[in-house]
Amino acid sequence: MTLQQLRYVVMVAQKGTISEAAKELFISQPSLTNAIRELEKEMNITIFNRTNKGVAVSNEGEQFLGYARQVLEQANLLESAYKTSPQDKQRFCISTQHYSFAINAFVDLIKDLPHNEYDFSIRETQTYEIINDVYTMKSEIGIIYINSFNEAALMKILKSKDLCFNELFVAKPHIFVTSEHPLAHKESVTMEELADYPYLSFEQGEHNSFYYSEEIFSTVERKKNIRVTDRATLFNLLIGLNGYTVCSGIIDSDLNGSNIISIPLSKEGNMKIGYICHKNLITSKLCKKFLENLSKYIN
Repeated sequence: MTLQQLRYVVMVAQKGTISEAAKELFISQPSLTNAIRELEKEMNITIFNRTNKGVAVSNEGEQFLGYARQVLEQANLLESAYKTSPQDKQRFCISTQHYSFAINAFVDLIKDLPHNEYDFSIRETQTYEIINDVYTMKSEIGIIYINSFNEAALMKILKSKDLCFNELFVAKPHIFVTSEHPLAHKESVTMEELADYPYLSFEQGEHNSFYYSEEIFSTVERKKNIRVTDRATLFNLLIGLNGYTVCSGIIDSDLNGSNIISIPLSKEGNMKIGYICHKNLITSKLCKKFLENLSKYIN
């Protein structure tokens, strides 16, 4: 098994066909097919199921690709540590729940880059996708929260994928509302006072379990519920409908405007916000710098 073979199977999985992957890799289709078959024979697994429309990753292939991406990412990190020239393009990707402090840290990371070229990604996405992104090494780290309700379930899932949770800070529950909201003048609000206002939360797609919810107290019954997929829509609905969402309380007026404010919520509970990553793997310099940047916005 070679790094080249691992790069081949990852590219085929990405493209979905041998022919498209061969074009991207600048090799012949028969050469690519033979390389994959040799790897499958050596590892005694079937990575791809062949179909009329191309190839589909098998169940055991999904697990193999997860390990392959880990190996390739670690190889890239080693090369960047010892072989990087000033002209090399830097690459970095994180996945996160919808937190403005993560965006701020990402912005600062890019502003501080000494290089003129980079290829970065930040994915504000669903909790299940964040965990899967880190597991498959699409992202180096993922930003999520745990609390007394979801901790047992999420820690079990993380353990099964050989991931660990590293706490960054603990936040008390707050709500985001518009500065024109009827409750905006209050120093704190109760769940009873919020009962008549629309409750906004982030959609979790096919994995819409309460354990994956981005908002603490997700099991509380509300009369009016609206689910959205992005922060911009959520904030627009906060303004347009006098809605609210439950959050960490950290907001940045430069990114989100001064018309969205944070108010403490009078209900017992806390959110342990942190990052997930693979155990015992090298952490890149970019990741370390990103985490340093986060500390400026959460302390």
